[in-house]
Amino acid sequence: MRAAPGQVVAGRYRVTDRPDGEVGVPAVDGPSGARVRLFALELPELAEPEPVPDAPTPSYGARLTARVAQVAAAAPAHPRLLRGLAAGPEGELLWVAEESVTGTPLELLLGDGPLPPYRVAEIGADLAGALRAVHDAGLTHGNVTARTVLVCEDGAAMLGGLLLGAAEEELCTALGGEVPRRVYETRALMLGPLAERWAIDAGAPADTWALGVLLYRLLTGHGPYPEHDLPTLLAAVRDGRHHRADGCGPLRPLVERLLHPDAEARPDAAAVQRELRELLVFAPEPYPDGPPAPPLPEPRTEAAAPAVRPRGARQKKRPPTARQSAAPAGRPPRVPARLLGPLVLAAVLVLMLAALAGIVLVAG
Repeated sequence: MRAAPGQVVAGRYRVTDRPDGEVGVPAVDGPSGARVRLFALELPELAEPEPVPDAPTPSYGARLTARVAQVAAAAPAHPRLLRGLAAGPEGELLWVAEESVTGTPLELLLGDGPLPPYRVAEIGADLAGALRAVHDAGLTHGNVTARTVLVCEDGAAMLGGLLLGAAEEELCTALGGEVPRRVYETRALMLGPLAERWAIDAGAPADTWALGVLLYRLLTGHGPYPEHDLPTLLAAVRDGRHHRADGCGPLRPLVERLLHPDAEARPDAAAVQRELRELLVFAPEPYPDGPPAPPLPEPRTEAAAPAVRPRGARQKKRPPTARQSAAPAGRPPRVPARLLGPLVLAAVLVLMLAALAGIVLVAG
């Protein structure tokens, strides 16, 4: 931290205590009382890669402040875009202010390993929506990284870093001027070998390419290009040689299109948002405590296992039961059921006649 708690920087921002894991310097805007996050950018006298001895040190603070104000005025309002506020020079630093919301930096979540594919799709859809708004306003974001994304308490992802990216690019242009080598040296010193910041295109296609790099990183835990040193990274980006996307799961086709070296072959931010939303329609339902356990089998009474008898031994015959003695299994009844009624009636009549005959004989 370059400012202590309680210190006022850029003439208006009072620094507060910095919680663990927070990106940027938390502060309060004096005039409005709003919470902000501050980012410090080295001014040219420290960032210049090849200083000239005994030459007056130029000051670009006013130029950078004006450029940041221009971008802040043109930036759209979007629910997934952190609002950039202003920038102000102070000594050796340029302080860039951005609105602060409660959440967790995406780079902190990435430290726990790759994220589930459908969670990455949710984050990607939010970021694509923010980029779409930026592009519709005629701007290029240029700073899509895990460090500039904040994941809120409700799970929504918000994209920040717009003003900081504009200040960094303006500084590189100011230092390099008409010398591309100086621009490259300044960017190398400022950004390092972070793939998302080294697109070979300009404008909106560079942002969608950077989004593809970020999605790949979230899905696999590492970038799609070698990032050991800047020359190796730039050569791989220029030649379109990225690592296989086998670990990207259902997002693999989209990620591979976003990383295509031809800008015309890449989808724009609106198409990316639409495709990710369609994918999320078929996402499996999440379980708060993990997938449910399979149901336990119903208890059942196992049939007694038949007794094992020695081979060659005769099986003893069991005495027949009463039902078996009365009606052996499989033998049809002697009298059909339809004749039982008439036969019973006839038997009753015979008995009655016999009784009458007996009475007559006794009486006679």
